[in-house]
Amino acid sequence: MRILGIETSCDETGVAVYDSELGLLDHALHSQVAMHAEYGGVVPELASRDHIRKILPL
Repeated sequence: MRILGIETSCDETGVAVYDSELGLLDHALHSQVAMHAEYGGVVPELASRDHIRKILPL
């Protein structure tokens, strides 16, 4: 069986594909830390828009 895992936090988006026989097949992570650094913290509107832009390519 293959499992697609998707995880998002306030400033990261990650995906992974796991196979019950082969183990971890692939994974990717996109961090927004640099984008939010200039504001001194996470800006929810920017974070949500960036999640939308980044989730499909991952």
